[in-house]
Amino acid sequence: MISRAGTPSGAQTPPADVAPDDSRLDDTTLVVRARDGDVRAYEQLVRRYQGPMFRLAVRMLASRGDAEDVVQEVFLTAWRSLASLHEEAAFVAWLYRMITNRCLNVIRDRHTTVDVDLAQRESRSPGSRPERTVEVSEQLAAVTEALQRLTGEQRACWLLREVHGRSYEEIAQAVGVTTTAVRGRIARARAQLTEMMAPWR
Repeated sequence: MISRAGTPSGAQTPPADVAPDDSRLDDTTLVVRARDGDVRAYEQLVRRYQGPMFRLAVRMLASRGDAEDVVQEVFLTAWRSLASLHEEAAFVAWLYRMITNRCLNVIRDRHTTVDVDLAQRESRSPGSRPERTVEVSEQLAAVTEALQRLTGEQRACWLLREVHGRSYEEIAQAVGVTTTAVRGRIARARAQLTEMMAPWR
C-alpha cells in the first residue's frame, strides 16, 4: 500500500546510519538509497515531486480525485519498479513519463468533463477582493475548459513544455512520439488555446 502522500508501507526499515534529514541529498543519492530499500529516502523523493506531479495530473484530467488516484498509483508503481531504473539521474523524467501515460489512459477510458469548481477553488486566496476573485475564477475556468478541448496528447505536450518546463526530448519519451511530433502538437495546442482564450485578452 501507499499513503495519500505516496509513502510506501510494508517496506524494509531504513538503516540506522541514515541521516535523519534527507532533504539536502540530491535525487541520485536518494534514488540509490531507495532502490536499496531505504523508505526514508523514497519518502523524500515523494515529498519533493508529488506537488508537480499532482499539478500535471489535475490539469490533464480536470479532476482532483482522479489526479490523486493517478499520483498515488504512479508513486507506488515507481517504488516497486525502482530496480528497473538504470539511470538514477533520469528519475524525474521517468516519473513524468509514468504520470503522462497514466493520465492519457484515463482520458482514453472516459469522457473528460471540466471541473469548474476546481478552477474556482484554486483562485481563492485570503484577502482577495470579491470582484477580482470572480474574474480570476472565470479565467481559470476558461483555461481549464480550453485545455480539455485539446486532444490528450496535445494537452500533455503543452503542459509538460509550458507549465513544467520539460525538454522536447523528455516530452517525446513521455508521450511516446518523436520530437518533431511534439513540436507539432505544441504548436497546434498553442494556436487552439490562443483562439479559445481570445475573449480574455
